[in-house]
Amino acid sequence: MVTKLIVKVTRRKLNNKIPNFLLLCLFENKKNIFSKMMKGYSLEYDLGLLINNPKYSDIEILCEDEKKLYGCRAILAARSEVFDRLFYNGMKESYDNQISFPEINSSGMKIILDYIYTGSIKEESLNKDNIIEAYYAADFFQLLDLQDFIMKFIENTNYTENYSPELLSRAAEKIPFSDDNILLNLLIETVANTPLNTIELGRLSITALQYLLSCTYEKEKPFATPEYEVFRYSANLAAKQVSNITYKSLVKRLPTLEELENSKQIEIKRIYNNKKIAKELEPLIKFIDFRRIKGQILADIIDPLDIISTKVILDVYRQKARLNNTDSNEFRGTLNNYVWDKSACGSKLIVEDNGKVVYAQNGWYNLQNVRSKMTFENKGIFEWDVIIEKICENIWVGICASENFNYENFAGFQPTGWVLGSNGNCLNSNNWSNYCPSFGDGTKITVHLDMNKRTCAFSVNGKRYSEISEWNNLPSKLHPVVSLRYPGRFRIKPHQKV
Repeated sequence: MVTKLIVKVTRRKLNNKIPNFLLLCLFENKKNIFSKMMKGYSLEYDLGLLINNPKYSDIEILCEDEKKLYGCRAILAARSEVFDRLFYNGMKESYDNQISFPEINSSGMKIILDYIYTGSIKEESLNKDNIIEAYYAADFFQLLDLQDFIMKFIENTNYTENYSPELLSRAAEKIPFSDDNILLNLLIETVANTPLNTIELGRLSITALQYLLSCTYEKEKPFATPEYEVFRYSANLAAKQVSNITYKSLVKRLPTLEELENSKQIEIKRIYNNKKIAKELEPLIKFIDFRRIKGQILADIIDPLDIISTKVILDVYRQKARLNNTDSNEFRGTLNNYVWDKSACGSKLIVEDNGKVVYAQNGWYNLQNVRSKMTFENKGIFEWDVIIEKICENIWVGICASENFNYENFAGFQPTGWVLGSNGNCLNSNNWSNYCPSFGDGTKITVHLDMNKRTCAFSVNGKRYSEISEWNNLPSKLHPVVSLRYPGRFRIKPHQKV
């Protein structure tokens, strides 16, 4: 764009006597000449030439990663109160030609300089590697509009869905926790709604996991992971910090809940470095609710590992004894870990009752969709219930992918929607198959999603039907979804095994 503009201006100045291709060649070899000729045509372009340019700078900026950037005191001070106080306070910084920011990475500082000099930044300049740095730096320099821009960028892209563990890990290093930090709350909510056993070790740091567990411990917030799997993930992550050999040793002694249900034989062997694991695990222990783990698992699996203090284990045994040996709900947070997502909802659908209920506006007769905040990735077996509180002409319950899914149009007509209708038919990409008898008001639909085999089945009022053989193309990332019209009304809840 700039190149073409330069060529146009230059041709006019030279009476159109030089062909375009010669001007382009000249531009590539003599950029400094054309920069001078362009000055005065665009304020943003002219100021952009000053960014990190030693020629026009009077201050060196040293960053956390020891990289050096260049700036102009007057411009920086005019655009940021923080820079103004630093450069014109009569103290040492007012006279030095160098200033250090040991907590700000150069990737974040570059975004700050772009914004300060030109008043805007390009979306393509933000990526998963610098977006937390940029947000932290914008907060440090009190650039509220830049912070808002970054937040909107994160919310309107797939960054939270695809990179939330990594982003939370970086944010935990940079941003002190506070209940009113919008970015931290968004990342914590996203990770909390993702089963931990689907997050590969290494994507979520110990500090980020501590943030997550502390912010959801004894709080009425949705959480997707059973407490035993919370402990298992925490212990495996702690062991991984010690060594790969230690991690491999522990994995053999810590089966998944699915493996326990299938009566997997537990390997009885000495655990390498159990004291070192205990030390790495220590910051997380107080945020793991062992009361929510079955007593038999505590006694047979966790206690023998000798990575948790005897006092913690005995306290849990005593609490369970006082409760007459009954186990608490295995999920922390609200009993309803499955809630409808207002941000992934048809425009004529209404979500209420803290996300538990969705219904269509009065008089709206076209099917629209809403998906749950829950995300299922890679592996695991997941089950949830959808209660039909009010049926419409035909309602639909099932799963969807988030990519290329339109919430305004019926899920069953889309290649990324797989739904069962109250007429007893299954539908995907407008392909029908008969599945079960029809059903109506008060029906409880249980969805059985096996991400290990990428299959789906349904139960209707407790009667389970077979896996749907036609649905053999399920992707690796899915959400609960329903399609409805007026007067339809659904309630979602986690499936409670009897």
